[in-house]
Amino acid sequence: MKKNGLLRAARISMLAGAVVTASLFAANAANAAIPNKTLVYCSEGSPSGFDPAQYTTGVDFTANTFTVYNRLVEFERGGTKVEPGLAEKWDVSADGLTYTFHLRHGVKFQTTSFFKPTREFNADDVLFTFNRMLDPNQPFRKAYPVAFPYFTDMGLDKLITKIEKVDPYTVKFTLKEVNAPFIQNLAMEYASILSAEYGDKLLKDNKAADINQFPVGTGPFIFRSYTKDATIRFDGNPDYWKPNDVKLSKLIFSITPDAAVRVQKLKNNECQVMSYPRPGDIATLKASPNIDTPSQAGFNEGYVAYNVTKKNLDNVDVRRALDMAINKKAIIESVYQGAGQAAVAPMPPTQWSYDKSLKGNPYDTAKAKELLTKAGFPNGFELTLWAMPVQRPYNPNARLMAEMIQADWAKIGVKATIVSYEWGEYLKRAHAGEHDAMLIGWTGDNGDPDNWLGTLLGCDAVKGSNFSKFCYKPFEEQVSKGRVTNDIAQRTKAYTQAQQIFAQQLPFSPIAHSTVYQPASKKVIDIKIEPLGYLRFDGVGMQ
Repeated sequence: MKKNGLLRAARISMLAGAVVTASLFAANAANAAIPNKTLVYCSEGSPSGFDPAQYTTGVDFTANTFTVYNRLVEFERGGTKVEPGLAEKWDVSADGLTYTFHLRHGVKFQTTSFFKPTREFNADDVLFTFNRMLDPNQPFRKAYPVAFPYFTDMGLDKLITKIEKVDPYTVKFTLKEVNAPFIQNLAMEYASILSAEYGDKLLKDNKAADINQFPVGTGPFIFRSYTKDATIRFDGNPDYWKPNDVKLSKLIFSITPDAAVRVQKLKNNECQVMSYPRPGDIATLKASPNIDTPSQAGFNEGYVAYNVTKKNLDNVDVRRALDMAINKKAIIESVYQGAGQAAVAPMPPTQWSYDKSLKGNPYDTAKAKELLTKAGFPNGFELTLWAMPVQRPYNPNARLMAEMIQADWAKIGVKATIVSYEWGEYLKRAHAGEHDAMLIGWTGDNGDPDNWLGTLLGCDAVKGSNFSKFCYKPFEEQVSKGRVTNDIAQRTKAYTQAQQIFAQQLPFSPIAHSTVYQPASKKVIDIKIEPLGYLRFDGVGMQ
């Protein structure tokens, strides 16, 4: 490609050459505004792709959503407050069913080696982004048919009845019913705005699937290359609409699955930021003179999901017996090494509407055996227990946790076979419902209770993040009540009742909420711990 480009360049006229030189000078001048600094991030895993609408994990979102893309509305750095993004402002109709977004002018899509935009961001891009998820007959959707788990898990495919372009910089969403978390939901990763022009080009070239490999957005960093299981390279975006937020000319992800290796790389300055230290490494990191190790209570939860569609696990007494047989205190001491607290509800205590009155089942092997006998399994039974192959903020060592639970369940006659797969395969098979019981967890996405109760336990999410496959009408009714009013007191009442039903039915066993640490070199300026579980490099600089 480079040779051909040079040959063509050699044939153009002197005048054209002058234009090219002037263009390069202008580009270099723009780039000069970005500090000539490189930051290397030791990440824990390879992204499944670069199309945020398809994925649900922090690995993917750190690698695509907050580097390449923006959304209509965005979460503030380090928090869950929503602020304007590609929409400068928005209006909500008196009946709560119509949201009108007034779009930002002058926002440029990124110029890359594989796409050069001819126009700025406008309403067409918003329509393309959302209609691709909403309309199964949309041309791009037909050319590249994929699942949109967040969009469907939250029922947005049923909620949004119409998206209209009022004018080139105004878009109107019409909803079927009032939806209190709607604005919070639009700040989430799946809602990252794509280029309709780029989509048209990919369709024309018969390369629709490239949208997942070669991303184009309006965000602070431009995708340059990805070497699977090795590195992702980004350049600072000289045309970013928030120029003061781009403080790195180069951002490199060094994919390093082994936590011990990440620690060594950070200590040796081979990377300046690392993900997910093991609890056992915290003391070493804190003792290092060149490393900061800030921490905060995690907005997360690790749990054991029971596939309630499977024989045995469809019985609430069996689920309660399995829960009571788990020595959670021992798990918190050994797996979290003190950097966690016991979980009893389907959400963390820092989430508003959390039911403080809930009490977890006691660790009681004798009672667990009684419940199994009552359920018709006096001699126990066999099942699979899936263990994640990766370290997550809500579970620093899934293999160890699985082994401890396996030993606990053996005491009541339940024989668990531990199963694991590569992370992408693990999630794919779990979405399909192949598991019996599985270790999984969640870090809140938007600060709203619906993101826990609806996304993890709602009927719309049984093929998505509801790994318990739990669809229970009394529970669903309460979650729906909480969703269709903006009255906080009414919402809290509904969500409290939903948590009480959860405690009775126990579709998963809450284990722990972990403390989150974010080790970084002291050379790094203004990195924040994100409560929603990803890392952001907009606004981050280097000394």
